[in-house]
Amino acid sequence: MSVSTELSQFIEDAIVIDTHEHMRKENEWVEGGPRDVLEDLFRHYVNGDLACAGAPPQVMERLLDGADPDVEGRWAAIEPAWRAIQHTGYGETVRLKAAHVYGIDEITPAAMRASQPRLEALRKPGQRLHLLRDLANLDHIQTDNGRRDVGPDGSGSDFFFYDISWLGFTYRGVDWALLESETGVTVKDLRTLQQAFEAIFERYGRFAIAVKTQHAYLRTLRWEKRDDADAERALQEMLKSIDDPDDATRLCIGDWCLARGAELCAEYGLPMKIHTGTYGGNNRLFTERIAAGHLCPLLIEYPETRFVLMHIAYPYSEELIALAKHFTNVWVDMCWAWSMSPQSSGDFLRRFLSAVPSNKLFAFGGDCSHPTTAYAYSLQMRRHLARTLRAAIDDGDMTEAQAIDVAQRVLFNNQAACFDIEGTRAANLEMMEAST
Repeated sequence: MSVSTELSQFIEDAIVIDTHEHMRKENEWVEGGPRDVLEDLFRHYVNGDLACAGAPPQVMERLLDGADPDVEGRWAAIEPAWRAIQHTGYGETVRLKAAHVYGIDEITPAAMRASQPRLEALRKPGQRLHLLRDLANLDHIQTDNGRRDVGPDGSGSDFFFYDISWLGFTYRGVDWALLESETGVTVKDLRTLQQAFEAIFERYGRFAIAVKTQHAYLRTLRWEKRDDADAERALQEMLKSIDDPDDATRLCIGDWCLARGAELCAEYGLPMKIHTGTYGGNNRLFTERIAAGHLCPLLIEYPETRFVLMHIAYPYSEELIALAKHFTNVWVDMCWAWSMSPQSSGDFLRRFLSAVPSNKLFAFGGDCSHPTTAYAYSLQMRRHLARTLRAAIDDGDMTEAQAIDVAQRVLFNNQAACFDIEGTRAANLEMMEAST
């Protein structure tokens, strides 16, 4: 067996920890999942590439309307854009999903119609778990479903773990009545807001795998330490809810809340995940907001908090490598990156390994809502991870054994060291047993 084959086989067979999804719950997948194969193939980030290639909104809307039986017409309308994007990272995941989930070698209306029974079989109870655990060979998945009140998932309490969402606090705004129902605390000022934060961690922290915020979609990642008096004034403006608060008000209270979340993460041993880099979708990107370097003051202020910086900060990846090299409390997550740009991600991995300890990197998270897409993204990651490490062997940068060691680290060991997986698993199983 050749070196490349041994490495590729190891990566193909390895158990992987999936650190980031937006996975829909079992009932949502079974009852409201994709209605036909065409819809499932294209309902994910690939839509951004199709729109960028010139697909009109009405064509995109029809493409994803699985209730429309005219598969031929829907496909014909999108096919010119598809030809332009089929070799992007997102396009590759469509082809991988078609081949490995639906047995489709060439995407045609006839092939998609013939594969419809496969989709219908997958949209049955238990099949979401089977696809991800048994076929994708994932140890578990970590999901951000936008909620704070996380708890055991009855469809797989030892497999489906959840992040506590901190997004509303960092900029978007808070449903104060919902927060009160979750915590039993009526927020009137900073003191009671702090009490609500503490209640979130006390009630839900042991069931959560991490805390997550993606406020870079809404504001700058630049963080400033905020005075309590200024934050109090900003909070009172937010609580009035008469007019939409201005950006300065949102940034002030958002920075204060992010700081309190970081403090509590350290206290409860939960990593804080932060989105860095580009956005999904189209026509709303502000590149000056998204560089991970904006977070340096936060990383310095809270050295006991484990920060997981996500998505290789694309296109500011070199800056992220510098942060990971310098800060002992920073880990880097390649979630979503492989599908965004496989070539850039492979280059990033080589540069990272030449500068940063190899125990500071996580290789995979699909960042998607459908299990079929997460499976395809995992196949893509394995493929390009193997290619990248094989190239490092060929260049003489590492031996076969060293490459396999790196693969084991970035696929599983590093995540297991950063996250309290067994503690989270035990807490969720205990709660499930107590409720039966």
